[in-house]
Amino acid sequence: MRRADRLFLLIHALRGRRRAITAQQLADTLEVSLRTVYRDVADLQRSGVPIEGEAGVGYLLRRGADIPPLMFTPDELEALVVGTRFVRAFGGVRLGRGATSALLKIEAVLPPGLADIADRSRIFAPEVERLENSGLIDGLHEAITARRLLRLAYRDEAGQPSERDIEPLCLAFWGGSWTLGAWCRLRASFRSFRPDRIVGWRETGEVYPDDPARGLDAYLRAMRADEARPAG
Repeated sequence: MRRADRLFLLIHALRGRRRAITAQQLADTLEVSLRTVYRDVADLQRSGVPIEGEAGVGYLLRRGADIPPLMFTPDELEALVVGTRFVRAFGGVRLGRGATSALLKIEAVLPPGLADIADRSRIFAPEVERLENSGLIDGLHEAITARRLLRLAYRDEAGQPSERDIEPLCLAFWGGSWTLGAWCRLRASFRSFRPDRIVGWRETGEVYPDDPARGLDAYLRAMRADEARPAG
């Protein structure tokens, strides 16, 4: 976690409390050491944040000190809450952590009356063990961002194995399954792969070129053309 994010979340943990919170509770909440909490609190106090208290006693944010509220409507805020739940459930580990952190920041600056909307929303995306928790989606996402050539051991719908060198371009979630869009060097054309049919994969060490002829826009055009093509 970046230090700026940690300091923001520390202030959020102190915000609106009537009783002091101990350094140990702050350390547990932020998943850092006691020493880090003491140092961060001291730095915030020196920078003018009105934190009262001391080590061994606990800390409070002086009453009246607050952060300006964000101007969200109830529907906008609920959309953010529900979106965060879906990202945590289906977006992979890294984006899930980012969504949780982002929601904490949003909740920290909400005006009275909106802060409990997260608890009232009844649209859920349970976080259970699934493909997204395995690290595969995170790894593919990182390879797409860095344009890293991947070597896949893959089984198609009929169970036939193949090995492919691919240039990964995008990930799409269809509500029940993921699709990995890529340029397949074996077939010299665009292909869509199911991550749940990937038996194994590794990075080759090659960074593939940013070629518009086999990039994301070209892939999307090819997919739209396939969809528009008459059956039979």
